[in-house]
Amino acid sequence: MGTASYSFTDETVIVTGGSSGIGRAVARRFGEAGANVVVADIRETPKGEGESDEQLPTHLRIRRAGGTASFVQTDVSDPDELTAVVEAAREFGGVDVMVNNAGAYRGAPLLDTDAETLDALYGINVRSVLVGTRAAARDMLERDATGTILNTASISSQLAQPNHAAYDATKGAVMMLTRVAALELAQRGIRVNAVAPGTIDTRISDGDGGDSSLSGAAVDLGKDIPMGRQGDPEELAGSYLYLASDDASYVTGHLLYVDGGYTIL
Repeated sequence: MGTASYSFTDETVIVTGGSSGIGRAVARRFGEAGANVVVADIRETPKGEGESDEQLPTHLRIRRAGGTASFVQTDVSDPDELTAVVEAAREFGGVDVMVNNAGAYRGAPLLDTDAETLDALYGINVRSVLVGTRAAARDMLERDATGTILNTASISSQLAQPNHAAYDATKGAVMMLTRVAALELAQRGIRVNAVAPGTIDTRISDGDGGDSSLSGAAVDLGKDIPMGRQGDPEELAGSYLYLASDDASYVTGHLLYVDGGYTIL
């Protein structure tokens, strides 16, 4: 898949959950478009991956391609660690694009969903979006700069699924956080939007956390998805570049579905 002709030269982009799946694809595409990329994740590489050229940590692959990137080990559920990532971006002059992508998935029937599960997902899927949005917006406003905040939601923010009570609730919250932030920041020169992936071929589809996507086990790929297949993380990356670009300068508070047609059924 080719890189769209977007340019983010001299801009700084933070991608949480940038070591794998959707986040990794997004970070690489911004790097290819000339951005300074700060990859924030709890580990440099996904569990089980080695150090082959193809599996190099995201920031090293961006550097190898001639870009500028760094890695900040971050537990996004810890507000102090997440705020520190935004501070780290000042090395490049401050954040221009904040991608709140980190997410986790745990499925269970409603009657078996306990408070601990909800609290764990809330910390990663919701609180990190609020803290990341707030820290990035404050940095932009302190520098009197415009900017863009992008959140990874899910079609689960709109569509209820059996055994997804906690996950769907957190993704619904991400959608509303996006809209409220867009409303409050619109006149300050900061746009806030979200991408809603459908069934994407990432580790979360196997129930291992890492990205926000609909669980592959929840759908019949042939029957339920009009395009008849899962999406690839690379097919989502361009959506983030578009929403961060000047082509989307009049777009804010929007939830962009990238789901192979699932939500039109």
